[in-house]
Amino acid sequence: MPDHPTALLKILSWAEARRRIEHLQALGRRVVFTNGCFDLLHVGHVRYLQAARSLGDFLVVGLNDDDSVRRLHKGPGRPLVPQAERAEVLAALACVDAVVIFSQDTPLELILTLRPDVLVKGGDYTPETIVGRPEVLSWGGEVHVIPFVPGHSTSALIRRILATARESWGS
Repeated sequence: MPDHPTALLKILSWAEARRRIEHLQALGRRVVFTNGCFDLLHVGHVRYLQAARSLGDFLVVGLNDDDSVRRLHKGPGRPLVPQAERAEVLAALACVDAVVIFSQDTPLELILTLRPDVLVKGGDYTPETIVGRPEVLSWGGEVHVIPFVPGHSTSALIRRILATARESWGS
C-alpha cells in the first residue's frame, strides 16, 4: 500500500484549491462547491454529492472542522468522526474532486476565496437562505438546492444505532 492513499491527494489547502480552480476555470470547466459536516457518511450524502457533481466538471466539498461542528450544536459528542478521517472518506468518493477544511461558522470566506461557478446545498435550505448565494450570483454563478433523500440523515442514523444498542444490551 502506498504511503499516501490517492484520496489524501484530494484534500487541499485553501490556496491549493484556489490555484486548481483558477486553472480549471481558465480551461472553461465549471466548478461546483458544496459544504457540510458529513459526520457519518450515508447513502443520502453519497446521492447528494453525486447530484452536486453532475452540475459541473469539478466538485469541491468544504468540510466543517471539528470545532465548527461543535459550534453548530449537532448534538452531544459530535462530530463522531474526526475531521481528518471525514475528509479522507469524502476524498475517496469518485464524485468528489477536492476537499477543503474550514473552521469558520459558515463557508462564506471559503466561497469568496474559491469563487465557484455553482453553489449547491441540500433540501433543508431555500435559495434565499444559502450562505454565499448573493456573492456567487454576483459573479455570474448559479445556486442549486438538491432535495434530500427521504429517511436518510446522520441524526436519524445515530438514533437507530442507539435504539438498536439499547435493545441488544437491554439498557
